[in-house]
Amino acid sequence: MALRPVQVNIKAVDAAAVGRFWAEALGWCAYRPGVTAYVGPAGGLVWPDPVVLGIDVVPVPEPKSATKNRVHLDLATTSAAHQAEVVARAKAAGATPVDVGQGDVPWTVLADPEGNEFCVLEPREVYRDTGPIAAVVVDCADPRAMARFWGAATDWTPHEVADELSSLRSAEGAGPFLEFLRTPGAKTVPDRVHLDLLPSPGDDRSAEVDRLRALGATDLDLGQGDVPWTCLSDPEGHEFCVLARS
Repeated sequence: MALRPVQVNIKAVDAAAVGRFWAEALGWCAYRPGVTAYVGPAGGLVWPDPVVLGIDVVPVPEPKSATKNRVHLDLATTSAAHQAEVVARAKAAGATPVDVGQGDVPWTVLADPEGNEFCVLEPREVYRDTGPIAAVVVDCADPRAMARFWGAATDWTPHEVADELSSLRSAEGAGPFLEFLRTPGAKTVPDRVHLDLLPSPGDDRSAEVDRLRALGATDLDLGQGDVPWTCLSDPEGHEFCVLARS
């Protein structure tokens, strides 16, 4: 049994506008399957088995706080010219430069129209075949422990495990990485960005949720009420959801 990360969930006051932004920034399309805006490659919405890690923008009434998100996206580029092109395209779509204390670095830190931070990386060989999203990056206190939990929770496998940075990737060696970065400070507000997981065909969602609890996940009440998905927190308090296949 294993769960597959299938989408990055981003909360937004104006889900349609933020969905359009991410579609333009990534060169993808924004679909409206319901009240959310789903962002994925051209060709139509594929569910419940998306072929990439998409983005699902969900409307909420509360704007983002001034606190930096502890989960963000890194975007991949293939050359210096491509990096400049992606930065320019994101700015034209509504992104703004932000200072999160990064100093003089070769990547560019931006925020989407509602303040969600992301990075446009300089070309790196490790991300040469990830697609537009290089990594989902999670700030944490213990990258090794987070890699153990998420490696056991999902069908993604360890790529690097170290004190400062640990990473996982799909066993097929495709798509973005899931990275855990040692970062000072503790989580103080709910995540504006989180992962949604999906059971494999034929697997029982309730059994998978029980397995996650045994690994160290805890139940989470966000006021979601009676919904077909389950909200949980990982051992460091980062929220995530286990979706139903229907």
